[in-house]
Amino acid sequence: MVKLNKIYTRTGDDGTSGLADGSRVAKSSLRMIAIGDVDEANSAIGVARTALGAGVVEEALARIQNDLFDLGADVATPLVDGEAAGAALRIAESQVARLEREIDALNGDLSPLTSFVLPAGEAAASALHLARAIARRAERSAVAAAGEVTLSPLALAYLNRLSDYLFVAARWVNHKGAGDVLWVPGAQR
Repeated sequence: MVKLNKIYTRTGDDGTSGLADGSRVAKSSLRMIAIGDVDEANSAIGVARTALGAGVVEEALARIQNDLFDLGADVATPLVDGEAAGAALRIAESQVARLEREIDALNGDLSPLTSFVLPAGEAAASALHLARAIARRAERSAVAAAGEVTLSPLALAYLNRLSDYLFVAARWVNHKGAGDVLWVPGAQR
C-alpha cells in the first residue's frame, strides 16, 4: 500500500527521479518521458470520465485508469536480465485481453468506417479523442524508451490497445448521440 505523508522530498531537485528499484535516472530520460506521458493520458481519461457520466464506457475507463497506474509501475521498474524482479507489478496478458474484448463489444454496435473520423462530435467523444491522441503519444514515448532500456512487451501492447479502445469508445459515444463527424477530403478548397 502506498502511504504519502509528505509530497515534496527535494530528492528530485538535482534533475533526477527515483525508479521502483531505488535507482535514479534523469527526469529527461526516455523512460521518465514515457511515464509522464502515461500520466498525462490517465489525466485525460479522467476528463473524459467526467464528460461521460455513469455508463459502460465510464466504468471501463475507471478500470483503465487503475491499469495505467500498474503500467506506470511496470515502466518504472527495471527488468533484470529481461525478467521482472521479485514481486514487481507488471501489466498482465489478461489486462490486454480485457481491452480487446471491450473494443470488440463496443465495435459490434458500430457501422464500418467509410471515411476517417474527425475528433469531434459529442463533448464526451471529443474528450475521448483527445485522450486517444495522448495515449498514442505515450505509446510512442514508451517505444522510444524501449529502444534504450528493456520494457515489458505487454506494457507496450496495452498502450497500443488503449488508443484503439479510446477511438472505438469515442465512436460508440457519438453513435449514441449525434454521430461521427467524418472527414471530407478537400471540402474547404
